Amino acid sequence: MKVIIFGATGMIGRGVLQECLLDAEVDDVLTVGRSVTGLQHEKLNEILHKDLLNLSAIEGDLAGYEACFFCLGVSSVGMKEQEYQRVTYDITRAVAQTLVKLNTEMTFIYVSGSGTDSTEQGRVMWARVKGKTENALLRLPFKAAYMFRPAFIQPCSGIVSRTKLYRVLYRVLGIFYPILKRLFPQYVTTTEILGRTMIKVAKQGAQTSIIESKDIRL
Repeated sequence: MKVIIFGATGMIGRGVLQECLLDAEVDDVLTVGRSVTGLQHEKLNEILHKDLLNLSAIEGDLAGYEACFFCLGVSSVGMKEQEYQRVTYDITRAVAQTLVKLNTEMTFIYVSGSGTDSTEQGRVMWARVKGKTENALLRLPFKAAYMFRPAFIQPCSGIVSRTKLYRVLYRVLGIFYPILKRLFPQYVTTTEILGRTMIKVAKQGAQTSIIESKDIRL
């Protein structure tokens, strides 16, 4: 399987990337983003591209892939809705529209979040925008599209969040991860489990297009 990863330098994307490099059935991994991962591997190719709203200059490098793991995202803290929508909705839709044009047999997997609002009408800004993004992706003619909605994600294998607030949060909550896992198993996962589950769904599909936190398991 040949896969593309957007957001491979972030915590979730890095987790997916590591699992792809470990998976014997993943033959080729392409990362696309504003910065490179710094990793070297025989499977890995990287494209540094600043304007993710316009991929026309690299379209020739994006054809022939079977799956895309879209892990690009930012925290909504301190952001106005228009700014958050540009990063969350506009970029995601632009990338997906380009990829589906080039890869009609592609499975597109988008990392959303627990609490996403599919109605697009709720009070919580980030949830509305995420819901709008999910709905737009599900309307595109991919072979399949899946929306992953994780809740708490414990980073593994030396992975850290690029967001300072989240780094502190994960450092504190990570101490209590075994307890959280025991008390609230449906709301917690790890970067390893999330990455492996995303790969599994890309290979085998799933019964529903919305993968809630409780369904992210091997």
